[in-house]
Amino acid sequence: MKNEIKYHNVQIEDLNIFYREAGPTEAPAILLLHGFPTSSHMFRNLIPLLSDNYHVIAPDLPGFGFSSAPSHDQYKYSFEGFSIVVEKLLERLNINDYYVYLMDYGAPTGFRIAARNPERIKGLIIQNGNAYDEGLADFWNPIKEYWNDPANEEKREALRWLTSFDATKWQYTHGVKRVESVSPDTYTLDQTFLDRPGNQEIQLDLFLNYGTNPPLYPQWQEYFRKEQPPTLIVWGQGDEIFPASGAHPYLRDLPNAKFHLFEDGGHFALETHLDQIAELMLDFMENG
Repeated sequence: MKNEIKYHNVQIEDLNIFYREAGPTEAPAILLLHGFPTSSHMFRNLIPLLSDNYHVIAPDLPGFGFSSAPSHDQYKYSFEGFSIVVEKLLERLNINDYYVYLMDYGAPTGFRIAARNPERIKGLIIQNGNAYDEGLADFWNPIKEYWNDPANEEKREALRWLTSFDATKWQYTHGVKRVESVSPDTYTLDQTFLDRPGNQEIQLDLFLNYGTNPPLYPQWQEYFRKEQPPTLIVWGQGDEIFPASGAHPYLRDLPNAKFHLFEDGGHFALETHLDQIAELMLDFMENG
């Protein structure tokens, strides 16, 4: 069937990795990497718009969605680990070069992969995903405090609210002018996964591990400057987690990037600007 999405599970590093797949396998590939606290579900409406002419792969990272979520005592959750799992998935699928969509947690995952394998990256689509110190604004202050004092349980507990229903809903609705356009299915499903026993501890570990990303920003920026990968930046300007102050610096290193801010969009810009983003992506991948 045209635009049919297939749902797969594959074993990688003793983990069950769930992924969505659509489009002709011989077509150019595009990898979609989700953020916190969601999963490949965030791409459910985008995938059919891309899959006529592209082979689309959208995995759930470990601890998210339908992929394995072993206890944080049994598995070390890290962005480095995520990048290795994704690379092994691509290897399993015989995908050697591809476009990559990077959002939120997908950005440090994908930038690690891109910096290691620049020859495999056909282009970057960056949506509210950070690679610059300017993008870590006030929202990040309590998280930075935890990075600086990881043994302090009070610092850890101060972040637990980020796994609550109110926080999850806020991520989808904050900065969005047309809140009625955001389906409650989104934050409700995400919260269902967050509420699984032990998942909050996984997320708190990842808040801490996010501190391994800023030290790599210079390396990623050097990758941008040296390789000049074709880049499309689409960004919800109302995002307080990754504000537009983190979007503009990409143009220092990628002056030829195509750049679009959506004034009435938030963190999950696909929920409110799906058609515009899909159109921009298709034009970018087809015409450069």
